[in-house]
Amino acid sequence: MTIRVLTVDDHATVRDGVAALVARQPDMEIAGEAANGAEAVAMFRALAPDVTLMDLQMPDMDGVDAIGAILELCPKARILVLTTYSGDAQAVRAIRAGAAGYLLKSCLRTELLDAIRAVDAGRRAMSAEISHAVAEHALDEPLTDREMAILGMVAEGHPNKQIARNLDVSPDTIKSHLKNIFAKLGVDDRTHAVTVAIRRGFFHR
Repeated sequence: MTIRVLTVDDHATVRDGVAALVARQPDMEIAGEAANGAEAVAMFRALAPDVTLMDLQMPDMDGVDAIGAILELCPKARILVLTTYSGDAQAVRAIRAGAAGYLLKSCLRTELLDAIRAVDAGRRAMSAEISHAVAEHALDEPLTDREMAILGMVAEGHPNKQIARNLDVSPDTIKSHLKNIFAKLGVDDRTHAVTVAIRRGFFHR
């Protein structure tokens, strides 16, 4: 049986590279291509591929939302994330949304092909680097939605007083939240907190 692959990525060069790699495999073929999450959902509905390779950061609809939408259409859909983002937070979001695997675009070609075959067979596949990062932070206390919002505004360069006005709370409340954020991330200052948050994939610059 030939594994029919749907490639979803907003960069044509990535889609072309995957297509060239898949074309050399006797047990695989490209079923279709999509440039964003919305197209991915439509293409999945039309083509019913065996495995969907999904990027995460895309216009119109990101990969995590597309994963959820596809699984609503077909709960048995097999989706493998292929992304440049190595942060554990992004990986956890994708897996919770229903992805069966998470690979980095820097992976070896053989690793990608093995992962496609594994996901098609109903198994999971994850880059060793991602597995390590997820395991490292598995027991960490997660940031709350309010803490994430505050950290996002810190990353945008807003001072505590401005953040307090935006959220209609006191500056002391913001200081208290920042203290909790620093403790959860294991950092001592705002700059380090933003750096760690970006590295772990809470958000992107």
